[in-house]
Amino acid sequence: MSTEVQRYHDDDLEEFKILIQQKLEIAHQELETYRNQIQKKDDGNQGEDDHKFNSMEEGSLHQEKEYLNQMASRQTTYIQNLEKALIRIQNKTYGICKDTGKLISKERLRAVPHATQSIEAKNNQNNSK
Repeated sequence: MSTEVQRYHDDDLEEFKILIQQKLEIAHQELETYRNQIQKKDDGNQGEDDHKFNSMEEGSLHQEKEYLNQMASRQTTYIQNLEKALIRIQNKTYGICKDTGKLISKERLRAVPHATQSIEAKNNQNNSK
């Protein structure tokens, strides 16, 4: 009886690597867009002491900047998760559920390429909360 851990074949890992690299490229572009929008909001606020915004406009601007900062933060986390997935591919541990040790379905990995849990493990985690 073999106790060898099942893993994805190198061809499958290469497919996921390409998918993740494509998603990383898009994610970096989106992060740059958020950063540019934040910078524009900051730049638009400078030198406006003579023409103060009324309190509603100031509140709206603050909300927009807060939203953009949250989106940039989420995008940064997403990028980090994708980069970790590339490391797992390199280590040939990609696609193995961290909880069950079983392979995560290809369909799930195509939808969420940085997933570290199978649907079964994720559902069990959610049900235990």
